[in-house]
Amino acid sequence: MLSINQLSVNFGGIKAVNNASMEVEKGKITGLIGPNGAGKTTLFNIIAGNIAPTNGTVFLDKKNITGLQSHELFDEGVLRTFQLAHEFSNMTVLENLMVVPGSQSGERILNTWFKRKIIEEEESIIREKAIEVINFLKLEHLTFELAGNLSGGQKKLLELGRTMMVDAKIVLLDEVGAGVNRTLLNDIVDTIKKLNTEKNYTFFMIEHDMNFLSQLCDKVIVMTEGSVLVEGNIEEIKKNEKVIEAYLGRDDNQ
Repeated sequence: MLSINQLSVNFGGIKAVNNASMEVEKGKITGLIGPNGAGKTTLFNIIAGNIAPTNGTVFLDKKNITGLQSHELFDEGVLRTFQLAHEFSNMTVLENLMVVPGSQSGERILNTWFKRKIIEEEESIIREKAIEVINFLKLEHLTFELAGNLSGGQKKLLELGRTMMVDAKIVLLDEVGAGVNRTLLNDIVDTIKKLNTEKNYTFFMIEHDMNFLSQLCDKVIVMTEGSVLVEGNIEEIKKNEKVIEAYLGRDDNQ
């Protein structure tokens, strides 16, 4: 699904990402871990079109998407959530979902004058889709609640819901579990699993919580100092001496 080849980006002589290469398999959940400053978020920013790489390429389904802007990647099916949720605080949960699909007829001023019926029919379809998403997320009781009033975990669920409003090929999850209480974290785990197994979503996720990753990921990639250190399944990663030293820490009393 996603192929990253010898990707690098320099900031004032500092190599934030340094010749990194990795693969994200279609229909799988792939984790990305590493210590602070390892280059994980910078890598996501490159993939998502927020930063142009100094060198290297990014391919999506064998199509070169290197350097495409965020809105162009949205059209390609590349969606991203953030560590801090980016909801529209003064809009309801339902409205937050309904604004996601691009190129809606109601966005054009002339259409609001001359094509009201088309707009109404389109909005009805989008609203129906949004209700389905809300039901899938089990957020029915919050349908008309302002998104700004949601808890941190509920906002993360809403962000996942927004990815469901379009045909996502791959979703980049940036610490989706950060700051979420255990109950809602379990809901997020269940939602990601359902999106993966029932709707064949491909996920690439940055996360620090190894227990969280162990419930979800088929493969985990470890980065340090901008490069890939090692990759494997979660049990292999936990036992890897390089990972223990670079990321997990060693208990010298054992």
